[in-house]
Amino acid sequence: MTVLVHTKRELEAQPKTGLRAVVMTMGALHEGHATLVRTARERAGAEGTVVVTVFVNPLQFGAGEDLDRYPRTLDADLMLAAEAGADVVFAPGVDEVYPGGEPQVRLSAGPMGTGYEGASRPGHFDGMLTVVAKLLHLTAPDVAFFGEKDGQQLALIRRMVADLNFPVEIAGVPTVREADGLALSSRNRFLTTGDRAGALALSRALFAGRDARAAGAAPSAVKKAAQTVLEAAGSGIALDYLGLIDPSDFTGIDREDFTGEAVLAVAAKVGATRLIDNVRIRF
Repeated sequence: MTVLVHTKRELEAQPKTGLRAVVMTMGALHEGHATLVRTARERAGAEGTVVVTVFVNPLQFGAGEDLDRYPRTLDADLMLAAEAGADVVFAPGVDEVYPGGEPQVRLSAGPMGTGYEGASRPGHFDGMLTVVAKLLHLTAPDVAFFGEKDGQQLALIRRMVADLNFPVEIAGVPTVREADGLALSSRNRFLTTGDRAGALALSRALFAGRDARAAGAAPSAVKKAAQTVLEAAGSGIALDYLGLIDPSDFTGIDREDFTGEAVLAVAAKVGATRLIDNVRIRF
């Protein structure tokens, strides 16, 4: 039976057996989150514990972003988490996570957080890392699972854990997609029928870049293949960025002799909804 708790004290009272795995979410759970929970369940095993956190973090929303519009669906979230294998759902209120108001001391994402998503959403990653650090302390996991769709977020969490010696393993889980290629996102529910059809240009662009690399293309040609698809999509896509990125420091790749893993990432507004996506490519 999955237990719902709202406070640190209630969370601390839960049994701690075997390996503890955590999946951090902002709620509005979908099949992508379920995959994270199932992966955590498999890793923790029958004797371990899987904790899912549900918290819409106000620190990572900037002015004019969709904090108030962000869906809150706790009853449905609890059901999905339970079906996927969670033992505990920790759904604290803002006052529980930030007693006394916004924290005076926060983490800084540093140079890795200034480009791409960081450039479009100033302060976002500082707020994200601050709450992830707090939730890692509160849940005390052995391993934490995060989706690869939020590529820069995953890179920054891994760097924070390494730089600040957090005693936890960070595990990435591949992006879950609809049958037509659209990456699952809580924000997809805001897409109109027409917007959703247009949004497929993002994944098509990424797949075009990945296919170009499979055919032997160099970095510039990979990015060009993706760019061509986005340009053909027309005015329905308001491109924010398209980047071929080194995930170790989240800087753009500008060398044709680059070797290793790269992230081909895109962000765009489709109608009124901002979407992100990426694929992993090896050179």
